[in-house]
Amino acid sequence: MSGKVALVTGASRGAGRGIARGFGELGYTVYVTGRTVQPGNAKGWDGSVLPGTVAETAAEVTAAGGKGIAMMCDHADDAQVAALFAQIADEQGRLDVLVNNATYIHHQLIEKMPFWEKDLGAAGILDVGLRSAYVASWHAARMMVPQGSGVIAFGSSFGGSCYMHGPAYGAQKAGVDKFAHDMEHDLRGTGVIAVSIWMGPLVTERSLIAQKTNPEQYEGFIEAAENPEFTAHIIDAIAGAPDRDELSGQTLIGAEIAKKLGVTDRGKDKPSYREMLGSPRPKNPAAVY
Repeated sequence: MSGKVALVTGASRGAGRGIARGFGELGYTVYVTGRTVQPGNAKGWDGSVLPGTVAETAAEVTAAGGKGIAMMCDHADDAQVAALFAQIADEQGRLDVLVNNATYIHHQLIEKMPFWEKDLGAAGILDVGLRSAYVASWHAARMMVPQGSGVIAFGSSFGGSCYMHGPAYGAQKAGVDKFAHDMEHDLRGTGVIAVSIWMGPLVTERSLIAQKTNPEQYEGFIEAAENPEFTAHIIDAIAGAPDRDELSGQTLIGAEIAKKLGVTDRGKDKPSYREMLGSPRPKNPAAVY
């Protein structure tokens, strides 16, 4: 066991589940949150019920070599989030890493249609995905700053720059990138850093279904896709990097920073999609109060 404590939000399935497992592989104690205690509510793009619960993820973390702790938490409910952080503080006395991953996934997300033809519910990603990340980061900072260390990380994507899945999705990704940028300004000198990670295509339950649903669009997907555990290993490496303070506030392409820090995805380097999909915005030194 590493003695480090991580919280991965939205970890019943998908990216969060894999990221939690990745921290387990590194010996972390990992709190995994989600709303799913029994499969049934979450559906794939083909309408099938998606597997995965917080308890299953916690068990996988433990099996991987860490200690998984399942916490049912609706990140749309500020009271539940406050109770979550209070429990972590009571049980562990510290928090080393927060990964803001919880995101509302609308059933029309990958449908090729203009935003006004999609249900208005697609805007839910701005509640659970953007606002919820701010709330969790607020609580995390109030634990990390007094202890003088910690990493607040945001799971993001190239959708923060290019058109991807429509304006609601893009605004959420651009928003968490800006959270990392501006939180770094406030966290500077405290020992706590904030980063946003642009993940590449991921191997998840939903993406495997998307590959079957839209085979032409996702042709060759699996060969190049990242395992989500890769992102956990990247964040851990950033936490221990000698230039961690310089990295703080940046939006980082996961595949690129991984190469710099010597992190591989199951022994393989993963491609960057910078030339195809765009670049993160650089840090801006200007500050207005």
